[in-house]
Amino acid sequence: MYDIKSIYEAKSVDDAIKALSGDPKAVVICGGSDVLIKIREGKLSGASLVSINGLEELKGVSLDEDGTIVILPATTFSKVTGSKIIEKYIPALGFAADQAGGPQLRHVGTIGGNVCNGVTSADTASTLLTLNAELEITGPNGKRSVKLEDFYEGPGKVKLSHGELLTAIKIKKPDYEGFDGCYIKYAMRNAMDIATLGCAVHVKFDGSKTKIDELRLAFGVAAPTPIRCYKAEAVLKGRTVSEALGEIGSLALLEVNPRTSWRASKEFREQLVRELSGRALKEAAAKAGGVSS
Repeated sequence: MYDIKSIYEAKSVDDAIKALSGDPKAVVICGGSDVLIKIREGKLSGASLVSINGLEELKGVSLDEDGTIVILPATTFSKVTGSKIIEKYIPALGFAADQAGGPQLRHVGTIGGNVCNGVTSADTASTLLTLNAELEITGPNGKRSVKLEDFYEGPGKVKLSHGELLTAIKIKKPDYEGFDGCYIKYAMRNAMDIATLGCAVHVKFDGSKTKIDELRLAFGVAAPTPIRCYKAEAVLKGRTVSEALGEIGSLALLEVNPRTSWRASKEFREQLVRELSGRALKEAAAKAGGVSS
């Protein structure tokens, strides 16, 4: 049984914001794959829910005239993976979305919920970081934009005030054009498990396809929040694939801060950081047409 005080089905984004603003204890629910678990565990018992699941204005993937990819937050994982736009321009994100849970969860869980939960194990978060994703936040005072990397404040904490909603995830053309990427998830089971560690890479080569023009590297479960390795990226710029493969793991370890948990030790996660960063770079480089020397 679920201890729910009430549930209100919002009729629009503005209506949802109004309902949330009118009740300081109200909680947003969309797919419900995380919220319902928290209610059942007693963490949100007696909650008043504001549902945005029926809002078609928050669903779908589109391409703006300037090439910006717009992913609306109530789009389910399966719809993200199945999007022709995602498949054509940023397939690594579609693959990452397809790693979340099992088929049942992917048909109800949403990419917006995955971002707003603020958990470091979120499968889409590290890939979105390597795409320099920006978030559109809408609240009682209008809209604001925040970079995904600035959205995370700590474990399970994000810069989303009560009464505000995530209304779009945006990826600009310069942040995906010419890039190819890879996401690798390591988990203790082959399916339906939370990541022990996740690694995402996007890479673009110079005209000769021999040297890295730009590399982006991000991890999940390697720090309290999803994390980009900017220092490693800067060092590897201009390197050949072979050179980068020899350095990326040790460079990444200088920036991450994994912890020991019941799922894995700090030392094991550090080994995964070293191993997965190389594997992800190698696969991304191959997709991007990089020439090994």
